[in-house]
Amino acid sequence: MTQKRLFWVGSSLRAFHGLPERARLRFSYALDLVQAGHDPPSWRPMSSVGAGVVEIRVSADGAFRLMFVAKYPEGIYVLHVFQKKSRKTSMLDLEVARARLNAVVRQRLGSD
Repeated sequence: MTQKRLFWVGSSLRAFHGLPERARLRFSYALDLVQAGHDPPSWRPMSSVGAGVVEIRVSADGAFRLMFVAKYPEGIYVLHVFQKKSRKTSMLDLEVARARLNAVVRQRLGSD
């Protein structure tokens, strides 16, 4: 089975590179699993962001999250990568992920 391509939306790749090394390694492993068609460890659906959006949770020198959508055949879109600073995901982080998902949907509609 071929691995799905990763698309980093907005500043998600820059945010990923800004994470502590342990968090980057754990996210990289989880994304490798997703690319191969498997579920990542410690994930949950984020229907509040949009249909098909999944959040990967990592605890490594802090709490970190990565939101992605993998329902499109061309690849996996990494929407948002951030450090979680409170028990509940901030509205700002949810809005960033929603806006980036909407941008992906618009871009995909324009390229069909």
